[in-house]
Amino acid sequence: MDDIHDRKDIEFLVNKFYDKVKQDELIGFFFVEVASLDFDVHLPAMYDFWENIIFKKGSYKGNPILSHITLHNKKEIQSFHFKRWLALWEETLTQYFSGENANEALQRAKQIATLIQLKLTQL
Repeated sequence: MDDIHDRKDIEFLVNKFYDKVKQDELIGFFFVEVASLDFDVHLPAMYDFWENIIFKKGSYKGNPILSHITLHNKKEIQSFHFKRWLALWEETLTQYFSGENANEALQRAKQIATLIQLKLTQL
């Protein structure tokens, strides 16, 4: 298994992850129904986000905390939702990649989930 080397790998990873997320009984509804995401818009933003996280490209312009606060105000996001999101991310990541960048993607996902949960509990 190879490491994440470029944006093409990130796009592959993010697409595989969201294929699982959209079908997931526990969290899929957040993306499909509550947020009603346009995946043609959301996925490229996520490519930019993870490219920035892993390769420090600086192409992401969004505010993930604000996005999650907005979502949380529509439907409460609980800790078990974050655990499921993280489990799906780790499952997808380790299914296709291993190495320094893959490890960075997992560690940063854990940090991001923790930070967003903390911000939501302060509302």
